[in-house]
This record gives sequence, structure tokens and C-alpha cells, in this order.
Amino acid sequence: MYWTLELASYLEDAPWPATKEELIDFAMRTGAPLEVVENLQAIEDDEEVFESIEDIWPDYPSKEDFFFNEDEY
Repeated sequence: MYWTLELASYLEDAPWPATKEELIDFAMRTGAPLEVVENLQAIEDDEEVFESIEDIWPDYPSKEDFFFNEDEY
């Protein structure tokens, strides 16, 4: 299982909190790439409820990880 920013972006609008099956259904309905569905299927815990993408990909970068000043825009 591997995640990239592009793949994870397909789950930004997912109905959080969600189960593995709900996320797979969301990814399929929204036309996410096959890699997103395969990554979700690789998750071992079927009963866990995920609160956000960080529960699936702990290294998901937050806005604080980017070095730019939003006040300038």
C-alpha cells in the first residue's frame, strides 16, 4: 500500500468519519483511480471507523507542512 498526495486528494471530500467499506464505496462512486481503491482494500481492520485521512495515512501533510504565507495571497 502506498499513498501520494494525488491519491489521498481523492478522499478529501469523503464522508468522514467512515468505515473501510464506506470509503471504498465513496472512491468507486467518485471515479477515484484504481490505486485508491486497492490501497483502501489493503487496510486490515474492517471494523475500524476512520475520522480523517490521517488515520489511514499518518504522514499526510497538513497545511503547516508547507512553507508559504497565506496572508500574502
